[in-house]
Amino acid sequence: MTLLTDRRPTAPGRAPALPGFEHLRRYWDPTQSCMTVKVLPGEFYVSNQHELVTTVLGSCVAACIHDVRRGIGGMNHFMLPEPRGERDSWTSTVGRAARYGSDAMEQLINTILAAGGQRADLQVKIFGGGRVLAQLTDIGQRNIEFVQRYIATENLNLCAADLGDVYPRQVQFFPHTGRARVRLLRRHDDVALVADESTYLKRLANDPIKGEVELF
Repeated sequence: MTLLTDRRPTAPGRAPALPGFEHLRRYWDPTQSCMTVKVLPGEFYVSNQHELVTTVLGSCVAACIHDVRRGIGGMNHFMLPEPRGERDSWTSTVGRAARYGSDAMEQLINTILAAGGQRADLQVKIFGGGRVLAQLTDIGQRNIEFVQRYIATENLNLCAADLGDVYPRQVQFFPHTGRARVRLLRRHDDVALVADESTYLKRLANDPIKGEVELF
C-alpha cells in the first residue's frame, strides 16, 4: 500500500506573540521561512522574533521602528494624522486605537520600549502617503507632513523613507533585523485598495468619535 503524505513545509515550534497582540493573525510563510503578520489600518504590531510584518498602503502611512541593539521592532498603519477638535476623556481612551498617526506613533514606540527597547537606539523608516484617493482631500500628503513633523519633534532617527507618488505600496518589514522592502503596486486590480480605504474613512466618520474625519 502506498501512503500519500503532505510534504509541504510546516512551521516549526514558535514562541507566541508578545502580550497584547494575540488577536492578530500570525501564519507561517514558507517562502520567507518565518511567521508573518498582516497589519491592517488602525493596527500595529511589535515583535522580538524573526518574523515578517506586512501591510499594503494607499494614502495611509506606516512607520517601521527598530531597536538596532536589541532586535525589537514593529510597524503601525494609520489613515489620519491627528484628531480634529479637543480631546476629552472619551476620545482619549475609547475606540481610538491606532487610527490616528499621533496615537499610532506613541503606541508603537511605547510598546517597543516596554518590550525592552531603548529610545536612543531606535531607527525609523516611513512609507506610504500616496495620492490614491483623488476624489478626497489629499490625506496622503497630510499624513506625510504629520509623520515627518512628529519624527523631527521627537528627535527620532529617520534612516529611510518612501513617500508620496500616486501608487499604492506593499511594505514588508522584519522587526528583528530592521530590514524593509517596498513594492509599488501599479496593476489595475489594485484599485480595490482605494475602495477599501474609502470604506475605512466612511466607517471612521460614522463611529462613536464623530466629527473628526473630513472626507471632502
